[in-house]
Amino acid sequence: MPMNEALSDYTQQCRHRVESSLEKILPSSQTLPARLHEAMRYSTLSGGKRIRPILVYAAGQAVDVAPERLDSPAAAVELIHAYSLVHDDLPAMDDDDLRRNQPTCHKAYDEATAILVGDALQTLAFQALCCGNSMQTDAETRLKMLETLTRASGSRGMAGGQAIDLESVGKSLNLAELEILHIHKTGALIRAAVHMATLLNPDIGREKIQALDHYAKCVGLAFQIRDDILDVEGDTETLGKTQGKDSAQDKPTYPALLGLSGAREKAQDLLTDAMACLTSFGSEADPLRWIAEYIIGRSR
Repeated sequence: MPMNEALSDYTQQCRHRVESSLEKILPSSQTLPARLHEAMRYSTLSGGKRIRPILVYAAGQAVDVAPERLDSPAAAVELIHAYSLVHDDLPAMDDDDLRRNQPTCHKAYDEATAILVGDALQTLAFQALCCGNSMQTDAETRLKMLETLTRASGSRGMAGGQAIDLESVGKSLNLAELEILHIHKTGALIRAAVHMATLLNPDIGREKIQALDHYAKCVGLAFQIRDDILDVEGDTETLGKTQGKDSAQDKPTYPALLGLSGAREKAQDLLTDAMACLTSFGSEADPLRWIAEYIIGRSR
């Protein structure tokens, strides 16, 4: 089967799994407070690439963890991602009106509701890890997974990266500073997705855990570089969000620092590095290989 077809089939299966889990985890829009729950579902179930939960499933396959044991961490990492997008789009942050080809949460509802949606999605993610019975694991492992996700989401991870991003508007960052920003803002949650899957198999060796973590670091940075390139080359309809926003807000980006050609070359180097991390794995890691290639070639 060609790689593109295999990846399409695999990602479709993973999306179905995580979206079924999210449907069950998210409160019904008929449950009080109905407007808040409706907005939570609007912000979470409206599509998206689902890259982070797909990485949970792919990393789990690489270390021989059954898919059903991965449903809760996959849903948890997507809930955190959804919350981050709702808050990032707020007027006090990136001030965007469009997300996934529909009005952003604060436009479809209001700013106060959007803030509460983010708060509620974040805490629901932690609940999913605490209460997910299908993980079939002990309390100690759940705590390690919670630590992984909370660290990746907080001031030493995604939220910290957003703070650095806001502080960097109008400034010129060097390559090391730009990587630090995105290792936190984009990369931390991607690394957490992969690491949570490895925690469900305590018998894998330290070398494989480290290899998968470095893989995740590389694809996280490559993902951001491709996002930066698409902000220059893409169009709003295809992207599902406002094109050219980074340039308009004078944010530091890889194309601004390296040029488009240099940014593409950097992404390709990261892909090569990510693939090298998987040399000790066999065909069980093929989905991770497909995802890495998809990340630097995607159009949205």
